[in-house]
This record gives sequence, structure tokens and C-alpha cells, in this order.
Amino acid sequence: MSTLQAVERNRAETSSSPSLQSLEYENDNGTSLAPVDRGLGAWSFVLAAFGALYLLTRLILVVIQIFAAFFVQAIVWAFPNSYGVFLDAYLNDPRYASQKQSGFLLPLAGTLSTGIIYLSSPVIHGLTGRRRYLRRPLLWLGTVLCWAGLFGASYVTKVEQLLVLQGIVYSIGGSFLYHPCVAYMSEWFVARRGLANGIMFAGTGFGSLLLPIALRPLFNRFGTQITLRILSIAIVCPLLLLLPFVKGRLPESRVPGPTARSTDRSWMRHRALWMILFLNTVQGFAYFVPLIWLPTFTTELRSSADSSLPLAALNGANVFGRIAMGTLSDRANPWLLGSMTLFSTSLATFVLWGVLSRNMAGLVAYGIAYGGFAGGWSSLWTGFIKPIAKDDPTLSSYMIGLLMLSRGLGNVLSTPISTSLLQGNASNDAHGKTGFDVAGGRFERVILYVGTCFAGAAVLAFAGWGMEKKRLLIGR
Repeated sequence: MSTLQAVERNRAETSSSPSLQSLEYENDNGTSLAPVDRGLGAWSFVLAAFGALYLLTRLILVVIQIFAAFFVQAIVWAFPNSYGVFLDAYLNDPRYASQKQSGFLLPLAGTLSTGIIYLSSPVIHGLTGRRRYLRRPLLWLGTVLCWAGLFGASYVTKVEQLLVLQGIVYSIGGSFLYHPCVAYMSEWFVARRGLANGIMFAGTGFGSLLLPIALRPLFNRFGTQITLRILSIAIVCPLLLLLPFVKGRLPESRVPGPTARSTDRSWMRHRALWMILFLNTVQGFAYFVPLIWLPTFTTELRSSADSSLPLAALNGANVFGRIAMGTLSDRANPWLLGSMTLFSTSLATFVLWGVLSRNMAGLVAYGIAYGGFAGGWSSLWTGFIKPIAKDDPTLSSYMIGLLMLSRGLGNVLSTPISTSLLQGNASNDAHGKTGFDVAGGRFERVILYVGTCFAGAAVLAFAGWGMEKKRLLIGR
């Protein structure tokens, strides 16, 4: 058959076949099918696919938002929560340790790096609550300040200058990064705010887990100054990539003005709010002490293991504790959860740190228990304030700011208290068999102080649970 004949035959067969545009097909049973390119079936499919794609896109964006906030938290809090490793390195560096007042000023730098972030909360939340358009500029300014604080600290040799740069400048930048993320989280989540809060705050533990592990090899190889320069670059690069994804749900109008509920001050008369603020302050008086002194305590064990290992274990357990407590706070009474975690932390401090931490295994066990129980405390905050703030994101973020302020008071005051409790000289040959006896009993009062504060906070939380039950019974 010639090529011309084959083409003509193919053309004839095509002309005799039914057209998709002109015919309704029949299936094998003779039932007619819906038309193509038109009709209810075709367009309903398009609309359904569009809706599914839209919802999937929105879900992906929300997931990206919360995990971007997760990594921002990891970067901001990793340095303050790992300052115990920095402190141990500074105290063993003659350039810093030989200076006057170094024993007081060096621990104070770590306190300020966390304390300023906490204490600035009401101011920043109050400012950005009415002026949402300031949040994103603050994020970028915070990135610059965090980098400048660490990079500048790498060139100074005076303890006072180190205090200003790593303790104050860095923490101001961290405040500008941290608080807009908290405000955005309150806009995106209501019913599952506890879970979202737990995931976001878990970033704190995640970053604080990795940094202590990395710091010791860096200090050993490069020293403190070059390590600070490396870290300053290591934080600014991911922040520049992540910040475009950290956005709010509500429009950021440049016209300031309070919302209708922002002028309502009835929440200030809620007794539960003042109870949780007082309880949170007591918890803050103890929470940061192990973070500061655990690496120094580990060094006194004269163990061949890395002195940052217990702190890394603590921060790693933080991740799971915060997510777990955030999830549970959406379903269970936060007062009851709080009393249980606070009591467990007190018991772990007395038994694991005070008695069983004469070796590295006992101290690592304490780090895991402390991080899991005490670390989840901040994830309960949204559960405490939800009955008061309802679904008002501005009021919710402002109350979180008040909680951070109260915790910051405990944080700032706990360092001079714990420093004064470190009485006695470290012994090179301590014969005691418990953690209380390490370094000639130098840390005994610190351990008792931490355990007692958590025990007192547990009693307050249990009293708050009883008060909440009574309020629900009488319908007030």
C-alpha cells in the first residue's frame, strides 16, 4: 500500500469516528456519560479541585509559619540557654577570669541575655499590639542587633564590654525577634493554641540542645573570640532566609487604634491572673539556676566526659516537654498539669541532682528529668490565659508578655542569689558520695534553693487548681 493510500485511509477512519466535543459517549452497559468541557459535572470538579488546592496551600503556609517561628526561637534562645557553657569557658580563660568582679559580672551577662527578653515583653507587646506594622521592621532590626552583639563581643577583652554586647545588645535583638513571633502565633491559632505554642517554644530546646554540643569543640579549637565570630555568621544567614515566612494573619495597618476589646480592663480583676503571675515569678526564681551552673558543676566532677553534656540533655528534653505540655494544655486543666510538673521537678532536683549526681550518669539523668518537667512550664501559659483572654489575640499576646515579665523578675534576681549561695571553696579531693558533696559542698545550698522554690510553686499551683474548681462550681 502506497503512502498516499495509507494517509487517505487514516483520514477516512478519523472522519467516521465520534468527536469528543460533539458526542456523549456510552459505556459498555449503554449508559450515557456526562459531556466533556461543559455541564455541572465538569465545572463542579474544577471548583472542588480549586477548593482542595486552596485549602492545601493555606495549610502548607500555616505549617511553614509555625516552623519558621520554631527555628527563630531556636536561634534566639540557644545562646542565653547555653550561657552556662560560655560561662565555664570564660571562667577558665585568664583574660576574663583574672579581671576584677569577673566572678559577678560574667554570670550576670547570662542573666541579662535572658532577663531583658523577658522584662521587655509588656513594652513590646503593648507597642506592637496597636501598631502591627512595627512587627516586621522589629524582626529585621533584631537580626542586626543579635549579629552585632556576638560579633562585637568577639573583639573585646574587658568583662564589662562583654556584659554590654553579649548580655544587653544581643538580648535586645532577641526581644525584637521573639515577641512578634508570639503575637503572630496568637493570631493563627485559638483552639489549638497550646499545641502551636508548644511547638514554637520547643524551638528553644532544639537550639539549646545543638549549641552546647557544638560549643565545646569550637572553644577547644578556636578559643572564645573566634568562636563568637563564627556563631555570629551562623545565626544571621538562616534568619535572613526564615524571616520572610514569619508573618501575621491580620492586616498590619499603619493607622494605630485599639480594638473594641482592648479598652476592656475587666481581665485585670481576674484573681486567677494574679495567682499565675505570682506562681510564675516563684518558678522563675529557680528555673534558670541549673542552666547557668550545671556546666560548672560538671567540671567539678573531674569527669572525662564533655561538661556540656548534662546541659545538652536538659535542652533536648525541653523539646519534648514543651510539645507535650502544650498539647495537654488544650485538653486538661493547666493548674493540675502545672502542679504535677512543678512537684516532679522539685523531687528530681533533690534526688537526682542532690543525691545521685556524684557521677556523670546521675547528672545526665537529672538534665533529662529537669528539661522534660520544668521545660514544659511555659507551654502551659496559653492554657492559663485562655479562659481570661478568650479569643482576643491582642489581649492573649499581652498577657503572655506579663507572664514573661514576671518570670524575668525571677530570672534576673536568681543569679545574684545563687552566686551568693555558692559558699565555700571547691575541694580537689571531695570524699562525699552525693551531689551535695561535690566541690566540697559548694553547690549544696544552690540545690536546696532550686528544689525548695519548685516545691513552693507546686503548692501554689495546687491552690490555684482548687480556686479554679471552686469558681467553676459557683459559676463565676
